[in-house]
Amino acid sequence: MTTAYWCVLTAGLLPYVATLSAKIGGERFDNSNPREWLAAQTGHRRRANAAQLNSFEAFPLFAAAVIIAHLTGAPQARVDLLGIVFVVARLCYIAVYIADISKLRSLAWFVGIGSAVAIFFAGA
Repeated sequence: MTTAYWCVLTAGLLPYVATLSAKIGGERFDNSNPREWLAAQTGHRRRANAAQLNSFEAFPLFAAAVIIAHLTGAPQARVDLLGIVFVVARLCYIAVYIADISKLRSLAWFVGIGSAVAIFFAGA
């Protein structure tokens, strides 16, 4: 497996990092109705849940880009590097979202999405 494929696996699991951050240690967590419980949260738990949702939204574009790059024969080193950039950007995105640093959150989002889009053009 290529590094980029490992990045797809990692990116697919990243939303669950945010999920755990939102749920672990929460008062009266209701596992029978976790979505309602999450919707009622405030502060870092609410932001962690929002980071989780955004991570799920960003994943399909990235995964499709990596698969298409492989199918079109894009240079592997470039795709691997951009895949790593995406994963690091998304990790930073989750961290600064939870920490409520909005300007860095926006920057991390743009770097992540930009790297995913760049993967589409890696072979051009």
